[in-house]
Amino acid sequence: MSFSEDDVERYARHLVLAEVGGPGQQALSRARVLIVGAGGVGAPAALYLAAAGVGTLGLVDDDAVALSNLQRQVLFSTDDVGRPKVGAAAARLAGLNPGVAVRTWSERLTAENSLRLIGEHDVVIDGTDDFATRHLVNAACVAAGKPLVSGALGRWDGQVGVFTGRPCYQCLTPEIPPEAETCARVGVVGALAGVIGSMAALETIKLIVGAGQPLEGRLLIYDGLAGTSRTARVAADPDCPVCGVPA
Repeated sequence: MSFSEDDVERYARHLVLAEVGGPGQQALSRARVLIVGAGGVGAPAALYLAAAGVGTLGLVDDDAVALSNLQRQVLFSTDDVGRPKVGAAAARLAGLNPGVAVRTWSERLTAENSLRLIGEHDVVIDGTDDFATRHLVNAACVAAGKPLVSGALGRWDGQVGVFTGRPCYQCLTPEIPPEAETCARVGVVGALAGVIGSMAALETIKLIVGAGQPLEGRLLIYDGLAGTSRTARVAADPDCPVCGVPA
């Protein structure tokens, strides 16, 4: 693709980066990213990916905007309360960058539609807050050979990881915790969503343009109260039912 004068101005700070430049910005414009869950992680990730010039953003979420979302999901406004999240998100993203194509599915990701939707995209961001959906997204990504960027948060802590086959997300969490915490149950500080969602967007951009060292097979754990972070390596589970080596 060739850049218009507006493109050159819009993406000027990318074009002068050695790790992005013209080829990287072209790769972004060709990329198709699917965001599962337009919530605490997905909302800020969508904003930054649209601003970065990702060519196609897919949004999957069956929820409507609630007043309680606005404390952390800055993609939405008070006027959006009651609207389907994906519809409100599409309007906001179009206003931010009209050059980005936004595809929306106001439905849950299920075993019936996951392979089709994930197969149509190059990178998947999982920002959901329940382990059953996370495992479903992971299994579809492994089956389709698509990289998965996983983000999660709660209270004052968050984590981001990148999974590109083996190990996979299920190696990290082989079983669904019986007392899994959700933001609705334990709370979350609003600004943490911006931190983790932005990290997820950053890892996605790195994957697309081939810059630096993505968090492949690693988990970045951020402690917002202490202002610290650490990175842990994820070990492949030889008995993993999703990515394990068949006997």
